[in-house]
Amino acid sequence: MTKDILMLVATALLCLGIPFIYGTGRFMQPGGFAWAAGNRETPLSVPAWTQRAVREHANLVENLAPFAILVLAAHISGKANDVTELGATIFFWGRVAHLGLYIAGVKYFRTLAWFGAWGGGVLILVQLFS
Repeated sequence: MTKDILMLVATALLCLGIPFIYGTGRFMQPGGFAWAAGNRETPLSVPAWTQRAVREHANLVENLAPFAILVLAAHISGKANDVTELGATIFFWGRVAHLGLYIAGVKYFRTLAWFGAWGGGVLILVQLFS
């Protein structure tokens, strides 16, 4: 498995793991387990970091498909190389930083991490057209 494919898989696993983070925040609240096991028809009061983790997860879900398309297009077209590997690695670690910063409530650095991650995506995109 190439490193860019490995980073794609790692990003998918990161995405799959985030619900465990905000799930913990929900389960720690009084009635949280019953709420999670039920139909969730009533809102559950949770700490702000839990809601930020939910929003970060939604953001990663929105970004995962375009990232996957870039990585897979590079492979299918034979354009995968050291630069696409670097781009995928930057994307993954940028998303890890984004997760931590978002949950911690750090405003501006969180946005920089998002742009940094997509800087890695741009590296892959440039290789597709070179």
